[in-house]
Amino acid sequence: MRRRDFIALLGSAAALGTPVARAQQPAVPTIGWLSGRSAAADVPILRAFRQGLNARGYSEGSNLSIEYRWADGRADMLPELAVGLVRLPVAVVVASGSFQRSRAQLGTTIPIVFVTGGDPVKEGIVSSLSRPGGNLTGVTTFQRPSTQKRLQLLHEFLPRATSLAILVNQTEVVGMAEATDLQQAAGTLGLPVRVLSAETERDIDSAFASLAQMRADALYVAVSPFFLTYADQIVALAARVKVPTCYYREEFAYAGGLMSYGSSTEETYVIAGDYTGRILKGTKPGDLPVQQPTKFKLIINLKTAKSLGLTVPGTVLALADEVIE
Repeated sequence: MRRRDFIALLGSAAALGTPVARAQQPAVPTIGWLSGRSAAADVPILRAFRQGLNARGYSEGSNLSIEYRWADGRADMLPELAVGLVRLPVAVVVASGSFQRSRAQLGTTIPIVFVTGGDPVKEGIVSSLSRPGGNLTGVTTFQRPSTQKRLQLLHEFLPRATSLAILVNQTEVVGMAEATDLQQAAGTLGLPVRVLSAETERDIDSAFASLAQMRADALYVAVSPFFLTYADQIVALAARVKVPTCYYREEFAYAGGLMSYGSSTEETYVIAGDYTGRILKGTKPGDLPVQQPTKFKLIINLKTAKSLGLTVPGTVLALADEVIE
């Protein structure tokens, strides 16, 4: 090789390492994950979310990076966490678990994929489900319509129950609305409902101490990212006071809860991952309709039923999508 050709080759190689050359490499998009729950609680949720992303050709660590922010059940932390993500900046924010608490800080510019248990139209998040408009779209698990179904299942399971308690986080709009719905529905069955509130880890212990004293026949746990973060603690306390408990998410049943009925976590977050991928490819979030899950699962934990001295009625067992033995 001639000397001048060799020098030219060295120059080209050196140029590849310059800032200008590196800047010409395609940038890897970064998305923000904003969750009101904890990292541990989000493990199955993120598994489903990544599945949706992968279907759109995105893989974390390959052609996509994710900045994670968890509030660990403290919804009051979400606004500050949201501001941090906006400042990075990120290409898309995926917000779930008390999304309303961080909505103002996320602004109207960065595309947002939300997951909410409430009605996003009534709550003023979007103008309509079919055409959300603006920088927002996502999934609503619409937990409130499931309230009556959960109560019906609990009543079939415990037809002789004469009192019911509900555990609610009073800082959560969806959970408080659910408590109102439950009281109205239980009233038609002649079941008085006692409300127990918990907003901190210590509150959970206090609520179950009160539950033991009031001798309620059953407990209904309302929707709350905070409760999901402390699912193991809640399930263990329910077992300790020996109160049959109905939950809204499958994670509680897998942790040892008696029964759960609600939308499929996998379906919900696969949709969220798919939407995130579509937005990264150029689709405007406002053009993507807010989706609702189509799969609802009833899970019965027979091991827990046995420990409580309960026999699962055949009518309830026949409806179960999954039975844990």
